[in-house]
Amino acid sequence: MRKITILFVSIVLTASLVLGSGCAIVDRITSSTSNQTDVVETLIPPEEETSGTDVTIPVCELQPALPCIADVVAEVKPAVVVINTEVAGYDFFNRPVTQEATGSGFIITDDGYIVTNNHVIEGSQSITVILDDGRNFSADLVGADPLTDIAVTKIDAEDLPTARIGDSSLARVGDWVVAIGNSLGEGISATNGIVSVKNATLSFSETETLYNLIRTNAEINQGNSGGPLVNMSGDVIGITNAKVASIGVEGMNYAISMETAKPIIEQLINQGYASHPWLGVSLYTVDEYVIDRFFLTVDKGAFLVSIEPDSPASESGLQQYDVIVGFDDKQIDTVDDLVQEINKSRVGQEVEITYWHGNRQLTTTVILGERPLDN
Repeated sequence: MRKITILFVSIVLTASLVLGSGCAIVDRITSSTSNQTDVVETLIPPEEETSGTDVTIPVCELQPALPCIADVVAEVKPAVVVINTEVAGYDFFNRPVTQEATGSGFIITDDGYIVTNNHVIEGSQSITVILDDGRNFSADLVGADPLTDIAVTKIDAEDLPTARIGDSSLARVGDWVVAIGNSLGEGISATNGIVSVKNATLSFSETETLYNLIRTNAEINQGNSGGPLVNMSGDVIGITNAKVASIGVEGMNYAISMETAKPIIEQLINQGYASHPWLGVSLYTVDEYVIDRFFLTVDKGAFLVSIEPDSPASESGLQQYDVIVGFDDKQIDTVDDLVQEINKSRVGQEVEITYWHGNRQLTTTVILGERPLDN
């Protein structure tokens, strides 16, 4: 059975809780292109008469040389920080003790806002940030979002080096990337690899799932969590988060895409928390078990296990054991389909839901609410 190791603290997500939307905290979104030279060669086979006709091989593109990885690291590393925390715990004899943990982060503004993972700082009594130049600062927690495992801290400093935020949607499978962070608590180091998968989903349990991740074979270890995943232009395209650790499994490491992270970061800075659209249901992907158990007339969709009172779903007329098969113009085959469509929506948005109630297919409109902070 595959074992999933989360760096430091697991986050808790539910299928009914989804990502919110917002504008980016940093507008320095860049992509780079390089001039390419077309090379055409004309070749006449030595053993074949061609009657004066040249044989032309297909045009190919001469790929530019990759930037030096050392140059990329040199550009980004000054903005990467070590984050040390102290967390209250208990020893073997149930006596209170202080436990220390370590992770990574990266500076996004020159006055000291730092991005990391929620699980790096969750439950901490104190947060200490160590800069690349060796300076130490006590950090304050600005805001954290367990749902997306993103947090922002702040140190009292000026004229700091900053990481440039990139556009993760432009990344391609096969692009080179570098993960920079406090690997194994031994100081800032770098590993390189490629983008293996985009828009990956990683489930830690039945109620813990992250969406729209970047999977990479750039090695991520304990302590890397919260550090940047950067492209060959030195732009941050992801926040390193987790790895799959199992015998026979290698190179399955994950980062939260900046496409997901940027609106959350801005909300954390502006209001101290992130708001998420909310339907108010517990879900289960339709399979043979629920088809037989509840005599369903549909073989795909998101089965409504329960509906919370006074939720957008309850006010729309949806009922327990209904099966959602459409969200606006998108077909819903699984719970993940529905969750990701709500992820793309916003609080207060009116959406049309197509669903099966018994042997009847119906439609209803729902105005998505804001997820309760204690939910």
